[in-house]
Amino acid sequence: MAFPDDAVEVRARGWRTVAAFHNLIDSALETTLQREVGLSVVEYTLLDVLSRQVGEHHLRMQQVARATALSSSATTRLVTRLEARGLLTRFICVDDRRGIYTELTDAGAALLDQARPIHDATLRAALTVAESTPELQPLVAILDHVTTDMVSQ
Repeated sequence: MAFPDDAVEVRARGWRTVAAFHNLIDSALETTLQREVGLSVVEYTLLDVLSRQVGEHHLRMQQVARATALSSSATTRLVTRLEARGLLTRFICVDDRRGIYTELTDAGAALLDQARPIHDATLRAALTVAESTPELQPLVAILDHVTTDMVSQ
C-alpha cells in the first residue's frame, strides 16, 4: 500500500487554488469586456501591451506571442482578427525584411481608451470577490504586495 505524498498534494492544492483565482478573474473580465466593448481578454491584453510601447507602439510578432502567452499560430490568428477590425496593423521591419511588426491604430487606441476603465472596474470587483473567499485571500494579498512594490519603484 502506497502512502500519499503530502508535498505532491500540497502542490496540487496550491495549483488548483491559483487556477481558481485565475478563472474567477478571467471569466469576469471576459464576460464584461465582450459585452461592453466587444473584446476578449487576450485582445484587450494585446492592445494594452502595444499601447505601452515607447514611441511607435509596435512589437515584433514573437514579442506579441510572449506578451499574450499564445503560440505562434494563435498569435497570427489574433493579429489577423484585430487587423480585420482596424484595431492594429502589420508591417515589415525595414532593418530585417523577415521581421513583421504589429502596431496599434488610432481606432485600436480609441477602443482601448474606452475599455480600460471597464477592465479596471471589473478587475477590482473580481478581486473583491476573491478577497471574500478564504482560500483566495492569500493570492489577493500577494497581488496587492506585488502591485505596491511596482508602484513604489
